[in-house]
Amino acid sequence: MTFGEGKYTYKVAEGWGKLPAGWEWGWIPAIACDAQDRVFVYSRSAHPLVIFDRDGNFLDSWGEGFLKDAHGIMIDADQNVYCTERDNHCVYKFNKDGQLTMTLGTPGKPGEREGDPFNRPTDLAVAATGELFVSDGYVNSRVHKYSPEGKLLLSWGEKGGGAGQFDLSHCVRLDRRGRVWVCDRGNNRIQIFDTAGNFLTQMEGLRHPNQIYFDPKDDVAYISELDSQVSIFTLAGELITQWGGCRRSETPGEFLGGAHAICGDSRGDLYVGEVFVNGRLQKFIRQPQV
Repeated sequence: MTFGEGKYTYKVAEGWGKLPAGWEWGWIPAIACDAQDRVFVYSRSAHPLVIFDRDGNFLDSWGEGFLKDAHGIMIDADQNVYCTERDNHCVYKFNKDGQLTMTLGTPGKPGEREGDPFNRPTDLAVAATGELFVSDGYVNSRVHKYSPEGKLLLSWGEKGGGAGQFDLSHCVRLDRRGRVWVCDRGNNRIQIFDTAGNFLTQMEGLRHPNQIYFDPKDDVAYISELDSQVSIFTLAGELITQWGGCRRSETPGEFLGGAHAICGDSRGDLYVGEVFVNGRLQKFIRQPQV
């Protein structure tokens, strides 16, 4: 069975990603791929950060007893790994060897005043300049911009449904044009800003968008939606293809707990994580054009 269409046609690799004996998945809200196509799976489990090769073989795990509430993950061009901890109110930066090099926020403590970083943050993106953008979504409904060294430069957003407002700023990503895309999940849209926080445009009619992945080789946006759907759009907001049907399904390639995490590797394959007890991780293999 295939999913998608045309250039964006996939087959699901059933059973991909075997955990060591006795390990179990929790919710799987975040996935990232590094320059070696290693797949970093960030889950709410006893083993919060598990690393596989692209064939699904277990390689390593990080963060046991330290990482507490997985929500977002990002790997930058220097292979640093950023883990956004929702209920721990912070973002951790690790180098490629898993050593902690920076912490944004105060672990275990929300911002003192309304809007202050962080109060249940959701995700992080890294600009080409090294500046950091954090979606601080569940309580603050904001986006914060930091210098590469971790100095707060700018914040924007508030609760609401207007331009520049968020119901839930659930993910932040930057496209190749340097525009800042924010999943405004509760408002069923994605808002797009410049890096100074000025509203540019929006994509409406989505089904509770969770995360965005931009393929560095392709001007398209891959979007995971909580209503059991994956959609692929051009950067102009034109729908290319989608699957899942907005219905809960145990069928491989469809989604039972809602598509939450989404990422791709250098060969164009996609990885999608679902959020439910002992959640599911699926790999979609890009099919060659005939």
